[in-house]
Amino acid sequence: MGYRSERKRIRTSDAVETKARNRVFKARERARRDARMLEMLRQGTPPYTPVVMSWLSRKLDKRPSKITPDDIKTLLA
Repeated sequence: MGYRSERKRIRTSDAVETKARNRVFKARERARRDARMLEMLRQGTPPYTPVVMSWLSRKLDKRPSKITPDDIKTLLA
């Protein structure tokens, strides 16, 4: 149709391309972060830092206040 619709089509295709390219880098970063957080869990003792608790919350799908030591042990096993 017009210039605006053409730009929108180009932006959409660029976004799909960028997302596919970044997917690889993000997967690597997630793996590095998981390894780093597991190492911090093994070395540390409760109370854990907010960064570790946030990561645990995402991994266990629980609120940080509901995470028990047993949950952490099962994650480390």
